[in-house]
Amino acid sequence: MAVRLPRPRRFDVYVALGSLLGGLLLWGVGLATRPHTEAYVLLPGRWPVLLPLLVMAGCELLRRTAPRAALLIGTAALALDTVTQGNLVTILMYTDLMYAAVLYGPPASAHRIPRITGLLSVAGTVVPFAVWREPEALLLGVVIGVVTFGPAATGLIVRNHRDAAEAARLRAEQTALLAEMDRTQAVTAERARMARELHDMVANHLSAIAIHSTAALSLDDPKTSQDALAVIRENSVEGLAEMRRLIGILRDSSGDNEPVAAPTLDGLGALVENARTNGLDITLDAAHGTVPAPVELAAYRIVQESLTNALKHAGHGRVTVSLAQRGGVLTVAVTSPYGDRDGPGAPGSGAGLVGMRERAALLDGTFEAGPEDSPDGKVWVVRATLPVHESVEGDTA
Repeated sequence: MAVRLPRPRRFDVYVALGSLLGGLLLWGVGLATRPHTEAYVLLPGRWPVLLPLLVMAGCELLRRTAPRAALLIGTAALALDTVTQGNLVTILMYTDLMYAAVLYGPPASAHRIPRITGLLSVAGTVVPFAVWREPEALLLGVVIGVVTFGPAATGLIVRNHRDAAEAARLRAEQTALLAEMDRTQAVTAERARMARELHDMVANHLSAIAIHSTAALSLDDPKTSQDALAVIRENSVEGLAEMRRLIGILRDSSGDNEPVAAPTLDGLGALVENARTNGLDITLDAAHGTVPAPVELAAYRIVQESLTNALKHAGHGRVTVSLAQRGGVLTVAVTSPYGDRDGPGAPGSGAGLVGMRERAALLDGTFEAGPEDSPDGKVWVVRATLPVHESVEGDTA
């Protein structure tokens, strides 16, 4: 089965062709590296010089596709050239093969070849001088070093710089990829924050508007309709104010991502009063000390969303809101009657529970919501525990 040789690169073809033409030019004008009278010139004359020249030019075609094979064949051709009168271009092509074998060859060869050629250069310097005791014998090691070790060392230096540049490029790509991932995560987190803030700001007011407008349309009572319209107007005005505040935050280019004038636990009284106006029977028990702003905002939003859900889904009965701070933990609990609602309700998407759970998780707290049995019957309980130590940090909006 015939072995298919790799296809040479175009640049290698140009190198081989140019070197061959240069060598033929020197051969044609009769320029040789040694006279035929030298003792080690075993094949004198012009024609023996052509064989190593042609073989070396053929090896140049493989300088990148098969660098180690090209170097081995080129070494044999150089050994043949040393017993002829020689051609300078043959030696120059061999130095290029040595350089290419280190630069384009496997990593093991790239580090092994300079060591071998270095040892050969030292041996070529020491051994002839020890045998002949002539200063001229030192030139043999110099020639070996110039022809072998010099190109090999140059190829290793270039390869190291090339590998370093490639590693730097890969690190830059990885850095860019990580930066893009961080940017995507930041955008996702900001969108989730804005969704929670928008939902908590508007859902309560819109739910009240939907419930009271349904009541006004279903009951033919001027007094009831008048009261419902008053509640609808109050909730629409407050909802518009909340929307304007959020739009102002989004338009603010100062770089402050925290909500301006964020609600605090001191505003729970007004929140409860508003819920009473919307028709809920509520009791508030808030026993807490000073808590960090992120925890304060999260607790307020959890109570707000719980009251919104009670307004939309709770049956007839009392809603209780309690806050207690013990052992570095603020516990928020909201209970409401669990059962079918007598009056009109409002649809829900479940986003409120998701938002409350996210707020608690961002502060390393816990959240649970579901029906429970109580002495007064079955109730729906929303309970969250939020750490209140000062090291709490996070995006709770």
